[in-house]
Amino acid sequence: MENQRRTRVSNVLVIGTGCAGLRSAIAAHMAGCDVIVIGKRPWKDAHSRLAAGRINAALGTVDPQDSWQQHFADTLREGCFLVDPHTVEIMAREAPAAILELADWGCPFTRTPDGKLDQRFVGAHKYRRTCYAGDYTGRAVLFTLADKVAQLDIPINDTQNVSQLLVHDGVCFGAVAFDLYTGEQTVYEADAVVLATGGATRLWRRSSSRRDENTGDGMYLALRAGCTLGNMELVQFHPTGMTWPEDAAGTLATEAIRGEGGRLFNNKHERFMKRYDPERMELSSRDRVAMANYTEIMEGRGGPHGGVFLDITNRSKDYIIAKLPRMYKQFMELELLDISKEPMEVAPTAHYTMGGIQVDPETHATEVAGLYAVGEVTNGLHGANRLGGNSLTETVVFGRRAGEAAAKYSRARETQVRSKATVDAAMDDMKSLLHEGEELALSLQRELRTTMWECAGVVRNQERLQLGLDRIAKLESALPTVDVRPSAEGYMDLVRAHELRAGLLVARATLLSAIERKESRGAHQRSDYPQQDPKLKVNFTVTLKNGKPVMSSVPVPEVPDYLKQWEHAGTEVEAAEGRLLE
Repeated sequence: MENQRRTRVSNVLVIGTGCAGLRSAIAAHMAGCDVIVIGKRPWKDAHSRLAAGRINAALGTVDPQDSWQQHFADTLREGCFLVDPHTVEIMAREAPAAILELADWGCPFTRTPDGKLDQRFVGAHKYRRTCYAGDYTGRAVLFTLADKVAQLDIPINDTQNVSQLLVHDGVCFGAVAFDLYTGEQTVYEADAVVLATGGATRLWRRSSSRRDENTGDGMYLALRAGCTLGNMELVQFHPTGMTWPEDAAGTLATEAIRGEGGRLFNNKHERFMKRYDPERMELSSRDRVAMANYTEIMEGRGGPHGGVFLDITNRSKDYIIAKLPRMYKQFMELELLDISKEPMEVAPTAHYTMGGIQVDPETHATEVAGLYAVGEVTNGLHGANRLGGNSLTETVVFGRRAGEAAAKYSRARETQVRSKATVDAAMDDMKSLLHEGEELALSLQRELRTTMWECAGVVRNQERLQLGLDRIAKLESALPTVDVRPSAEGYMDLVRAHELRAGLLVARATLLSAIERKESRGAHQRSDYPQQDPKLKVNFTVTLKNGKPVMSSVPVPEVPDYLKQWEHAGTEVEAAEGRLLE
């Protein structure tokens, strides 16, 4: 890696090319700022496109009695009261306008016969408030935003791996990055930076994220820059991910399979959900089905690939192809399995990071001046269990707010902070990973993912969590021996080394937080503390001190008086045929 580097200057730098990043970029541009967007993945292939089926707003198209207040109540309840109420209120209030804006920009949402945006049920919502575009909603939203970005001529540089944020005297003024293929180094100088880098679920062995996304980079960058992480122990596990082939392990088998009549069996051909939720069976809540699947597997009643069996052979092939075309194609292509004739083997899979960077609800500003964060990389909206459909809503509601706030901050600056010494140090840090060694980053990443799956999976306890910390310490000691030698094929060795370093820190923060939460609440389940503890209505936070994670806790903000009547509204939501609870 040569000493030469390029410099790119803008008012606002957006890191991340998913829905949150693109909506931030659009907002900052429309506010009159010069914007650059960078990301690792090709810009129309961000993780957002995998969000298949839903985006929420209380439009009242199908159920006129719905309201933003009920959306607020459903989100609060599903998050087990660990959400930030103000963040939830903003999301619920502004969701309708955000979705209508997407429709105006050409997003192909499904419509009713009279031309209105159609809405359907998703589990744990009292009313039908989920808008959708077939079973490819995430892709539809992402492509709509991408088209808008193209219309506005906002530059996007993909294949850029950010190694460090630039911070001088407590002010963020950009980031340094290198190209995945050429290794070319670029200093991106900006008045304000928006982090929209996604979550950290790829740190688990089974994950619905693809190989090179959601590796925790943004959380790592923020921690090193001086930010606080919150609720890192709160990770949502989807109950049904593929178990094999290895490259596909964790890929989602959509909940719609159970919604259309799919049944769960163990290796004794017992329909085991009758032991865990005899009334709702397979239509039970996401966390309860994940727990049931995990228990059956761990107690030895799983299949040859470490899963249980999801069977929809009770439906005809024509019915399956009509109702579940993507799933039929997915299993045929990846496993050569005809799901109309044979059951699928599935297991829980890490699906969504509900904790992340602590941000201001209004602006999504972090504690570091000039640094903003939005999307799955942040904490505040989802609490202990994400309400299905809120993640895409979050990207467009708070993407707009973060972009506007970043632009306002840029315009208000009288001087631009720059520091050559900070840039040089960041470049030296990046190059410090380049050396010969005995270990491969890819194999250590695999060990990390196995550790997180075995020690911080669906069910946790003190012994396993401590074992996870011990294993991570060994992996951290191996970092200096990682072999990183870029070649003509690119700089993926360096990318993996950076991802490993980031992943180890984020994993440690997650385990430390999980140890502190001595209760079972939402997606965080501890066998040694099986009950919810009212005294733990707190957010556990992590900061860095002398390079080491330090734990603390802060009370969850109270629901404001004018929303108190909605605090426990909607608890009567029940499962019905074709309707799954989250």
